[in-house]
Amino acid sequence: MTDEQRMSPGESKTVTANSVVIKVEAGDSTLKSAGRRILVAILAASILMNIMFILRTAAESASATATVQRSHHSGSRLASDKLAVINFSGTIMPPYTERWLEQIKAAIDDDSVKGVLLSIDSPGGLVADSHQLYHELQKLAAAKPVYVAMKRLAASGGYYIAMGIGEEGRIFVEPTTWTGSIGVIIPRYNATELAEKIGVKVEPLATGPLKDSLNPFRDLSEQEREVWDVIIADSFDRFVNVIADNRSKLNEQQVRDIATGQIYTATQALENGMADEVGYEEDALKALAAKAGVSDYEAVEYSSTPTLMDLFLSGKADPPNAMLEGLLDASVPKAMYYCSWNPWVPTTGR
Repeated sequence: MTDEQRMSPGESKTVTANSVVIKVEAGDSTLKSAGRRILVAILAASILMNIMFILRTAAESASATATVQRSHHSGSRLASDKLAVINFSGTIMPPYTERWLEQIKAAIDDDSVKGVLLSIDSPGGLVADSHQLYHELQKLAAAKPVYVAMKRLAASGGYYIAMGIGEEGRIFVEPTTWTGSIGVIIPRYNATELAEKIGVKVEPLATGPLKDSLNPFRDLSEQEREVWDVIIADSFDRFVNVIADNRSKLNEQQVRDIATGQIYTATQALENGMADEVGYEEDALKALAAKAGVSDYEAVEYSSTPTLMDLFLSGKADPPNAMLEGLLDASVPKAMYYCSWNPWVPTTGR
């Protein structure tokens, strides 16, 4: 067949070549098939979007609390008795606080858990969150033995939550652990000179002399300093009393003597009564097992898995007002048990 012949869709022709008869049909099935595939794809995408919308709505309406997951840490996998390991790593702040609270509750409710080890590697965090964890850890310590293993840094709020184990608990520190930093900080920056240089005047309309307190574009008044001194002193006194109530080696005055905000090494912490023994996580687990009266056990590590809302919203673009919300949140006064002069650079928790 030498001549080129054009055919319309659906048209057929019979062609003879070298005694072979060939019937050629130019079908439109390919076009129809492609059209059907496009329609099916559009329908599938529509169904998928509806499913995602339903799941996302359900996730947003459900509790934001992450599910507690358990994984093997050490010991015998076949043992019926468990020792739970809860990791407090990073800054003590939402959403990590809620996840740690769930893990504490899970350890309380699990009858197979005979003891709990708190593995702390935290510079501290918010005053309220630290006390929430301390309060729930007291409940845990009333139900079963709880020990602490301090890692690189267990300071300020990180030390505060360790007090939840009570006088019966023991605190293990690694040779290179830093702890201490007992005190309270409310971050504030004074930008008055900068505002004057660039010609900015901030004149908020407020109903009282203290409504715009901590405004970075003006100096603090004496009245404001007195107000905030009382607030800080209240949080500081609570910190001191929490330590004095839970460390048999320290009374209130002794705690106040070391509560200068100073960081203490492991050796210093042992000397001043803040810690009990130098050892690693495995040493603390062995001691905890002896305290709990179990010889054959499995240590299980608790962690929190992402919620449906976390999964569906993790890739979501920030809303248009996200920057404004961040600026507003940063301007809210926050009292912190934190081991830093700059609490606005939090470390990731888990």
